[in-house]
Amino acid sequence: MNEAKHIGDCLDSLAWADDRLVFDSFSTDPTCEIAHQQGARVLQNKFENYAQQRNAALASVQSEWVFFLDADERCTPLLAQEIRHTLNTPHTTVYAVPRHNYLFGKLTLGAGWYPDFQARLFQVGKAGFDPVREVHEVAQFDGEMGFLKHELIHYNYESVEQFHLKQRKYTEYDASILFKKGIKPKPQNFVLQPLREFRRRFFSLEGYRDGVHGLRLSALMAYYSFDLYRRLARMWRG
Repeated sequence: MNEAKHIGDCLDSLAWADDRLVFDSFSTDPTCEIAHQQGARVLQNKFENYAQQRNAALASVQSEWVFFLDADERCTPLLAQEIRHTLNTPHTTVYAVPRHNYLFGKLTLGAGWYPDFQARLFQVGKAGFDPVREVHEVAQFDGEMGFLKHELIHYNYESVEQFHLKQRKYTEYDASILFKKGIKPKPQNFVLQPLREFRRRFFSLEGYRDGVHGLRLSALMAYYSFDLYRRLARMWRG
């Protein structure tokens, strides 16, 4: 929704595709006009959650295979070539693609943002997304996941403010899941979980590879681990 800034370049990166469909959730900016100018088809569907939106998109196409790309992502020529080669002799119904994430304008190779595999190439009618997972979609299918080698490019959070806004939504959702499961926060969660998250991001997931940038990202994710339990405690207080 409202992706006029990105949709043109996104569609340009998909010029190799047989058909390009923009599945829009009633944008109020020129997103749809730009898509039409680029020769893409546009369908509009009310947004409920990410899994529902992707499943609705799958149900709207007639092709045998679908490659999902968000507006702030780009398909590289090497990835396009690999997809075409893979579909000549596919061995499964879903393929995951690695992502190169740019956070705050910087390519990020550690702290959990690489290889960041995403299930994006689907055989229509043979796979879908788990409707229970409203964010961080999970593919549903029979068989084993296939993995492609070449990355798509993701122009992720452009600013710390944008990062905060999105992470607050994620922590609110994750806290609601814990609340529904009857999990209550313990005092040590507010200290130990953020420390564990920082250690995981900076050391285990090699955030140190990105220097000060990786240090900042690891610290931010540690803070959101704290924020998760803060929100969970607030839910239990009513």
